[in-house]
Amino acid sequence: QVQLVESGGGLVQPGGSLRLSCVASGFIFSSYAMSWYRQAPGKERELVADISNTGGRTNYADSVKGRFTISRDNTKNTVYLQMNSLKPDDTAVYYCNAARRVLGGKYDYWGQGTQVTVSS
Repeated sequence: QVQLVESGGGLVQPGGSLRLSCVASGFIFSSYAMSWYRQAPGKERELVADISNTGGRTNYADSVKGRFTISRDNTKNTVYLQMNSLKPDDTAVYYCNAARRVLGGKYDYWGQGTQVTVSS
């Protein structure tokens, strides 16, 4: 049974920091690229950051470059998102995603999301 369980969300003041975690189970974690997405009220889900299966390549949305850092620990089946200098526009539900392309298709798993609220 595949599971992605996010944690670490909460309420933080502008300029503050949070660290999100996503623990995976039920699949070979080290074979999957991992991503963090977010969805704010009334907006489409957007990619925040992704990391290759080995951790050797990362990619960030322009809106978070220099403030957020994605990382993973394949020994713990966990992906992280360190978020610094948070802004009210970062308020959203943050989702963890695992993806792997195979011949003829793609495996794609999602967590349930964790709420991040940036407000004074």
